[in-house]
Amino acid sequence: VVKMSAPTMEERKACWGARDEFWRCLDSHAEDAAKCEKLRQSFESRCPQQWVKYFDKRRDFLKYKKKLETEGYHPPEAAGKS
Repeated sequence: VVKMSAPTMEERKACWGARDEFWRCLDSHAEDAAKCEKLRQSFESRCPQQWVKYFDKRRDFLKYKKKLETEGYHPPEAAGKS
């Protein structure tokens, strides 16, 4: 088990900055991760692995939430028909 020390303020800022740049890149390239490979590597190298996993999940959640807000919730057609 690798004991991780808590990131310093500078490390946290570097991580968040790298994440924000990567996310902006994804936003401007319609989620094409291939176009943002260098920023992804920077993000992964500046952030603890758990954070990378968390931020990936968080981004998916935020995109899902935004989709619900713009398109509304559409339950599956078959639901509730008996």
